[in-house]
Amino acid sequence: MSPQPDLHDLLRTLRVWSPEVTELPAFDPESAPADPLPLFTAWFAEAVTAGQPEPHTMSLATSDTAGLPDVRTVMLHGADDDGWSFASHSGSAKGRQLAQRPYAALHFYWPALGRQIRLRGPVESAPSSEAQADLHARSTGALAAALTGRQSEVLGSLEELADGSRAAWERAQREPDAPAPTWTLYRLRPEEAEFFQGDAQRRHVRLRYYRADTTTGWLRELLWP
Repeated sequence: MSPQPDLHDLLRTLRVWSPEVTELPAFDPESAPADPLPLFTAWFAEAVTAGQPEPHTMSLATSDTAGLPDVRTVMLHGADDDGWSFASHSGSAKGRQLAQRPYAALHFYWPALGRQIRLRGPVESAPSSEAQADLHARSTGALAAALTGRQSEVLGSLEELADGSRAAWERAQREPDAPAPTWTLYRLRPEEAEFFQGDAQRRHVRLRYYRADTTTGWLRELLWP
């Protein structure tokens, strides 16, 4: 049996933003658009071009009825004037939490460019018809996963999962328009949006967009790193 590695020794061998794999582009906040959506779209496209693995994945933070935080990785389904969208079952842990406390935070991290984006705001459910249309525009695997259902419920065994997944795949292939009634498309409408550009000298640039109230446009400010 090989010896257990020492976590702290491993941590000391690691670097953040190694120049062999990371480019740290300059970011002039004075040139940033007045709205965070165009800047997000531009940064997302640059992350894709830079070869950032899975740039469409993001951390989603919610809270339960006691106010305790919860976080997981989900996939971005879109971003437009209606908000940043993601999907899940309404009966999942995140679905139940959002029903009780419809406010959340999103976090993107793209180490290939030393960039982070943080969004925070209220969350709304899209109409069921939009959720189903979004689901059926995705892959057979995505539909099969949605049809498997029971997300966040206690699982009795891996065999039970295999049986349920197999049945869901067969149905997804047989019925590509099969409905998944609990599948929900959520939209986060940001009240705050922060764009972080890392710097090799640790002079990181942080640009924060925020709204003073719902009737005004976006305001902007720089933050100390």
